[in-house]
Amino acid sequence: MSDDNAHILICDDETDVREMLQEYLGKRGYDVTTASGGKELRNLLTKQKFDLLILDINMPGEDGLSILRSLRTDSKMPVVMLTAAGDVVDRIVGLEMGADDYLGKPVDLRELEARIKAVLRRNSNDTPEKPDTTKVIHASFGEYNLDMESAKLTGPNGDDVPITAMEFNLLKAFAQNKGRVLNRDQILEQAHDRSWDPFDRSIDIRISRLRRKIETNPEKPSIIRTVRGIGYVYDPE
Repeated sequence: MSDDNAHILICDDETDVREMLQEYLGKRGYDVTTASGGKELRNLLTKQKFDLLILDINMPGEDGLSILRSLRTDSKMPVVMLTAAGDVVDRIVGLEMGADDYLGKPVDLRELEARIKAVLRRNSNDTPEKPDTTKVIHASFGEYNLDMESAKLTGPNGDDVPITAMEFNLLKAFAQNKGRVLNRDQILEQAHDRSWDPFDRSIDIRISRLRRKIETNPEKPSIIRTVRGIGYVYDPE
């Protein structure tokens, strides 16, 4: 789908933010509808189809994460989250729950437009090209073992190690590319089954969290290593 004439739904409890975004995006050719909260948003979704949702996380009553969770039960509509500046936890949770991107407040309007275009472009590819990968059933990450079929990570004593769906997808992507240096785009494309933008740095945060679970010394990782200026490599040897 092209971003030309895309219909965007904005959900934010701040009137001035809704009006600012509606005016800015409207001038750039988008059809824009606004909602002040979850109830109004759901009412609009029953009446018409939207191409993308801009959703604020911090709203009184039902917050954006709760709204996103309920939307993802039956909708694949692209969602760009608006988060408080520096609120890394909300950004990570939002992405793991199915948000397509995030932007901190106060919103840089030009960056928002760029991210909207990127998300719409990514979602226009219904059958993204997947890299050739070798069938892998088990992979060792130090003393930890990943079972692809059951989506479980077990520790040295055979105990299950809690991992999120995104962490499993990242480990799986590394296991299928053993010894191959992957840049952030390649990692995210495989982990999300879609293409992500070059400026998306959330991968670094997620890999840091993974290292705390599987590395003997997360500060000096030896299993998932950083290749300066390029990306990461899974090198269990």
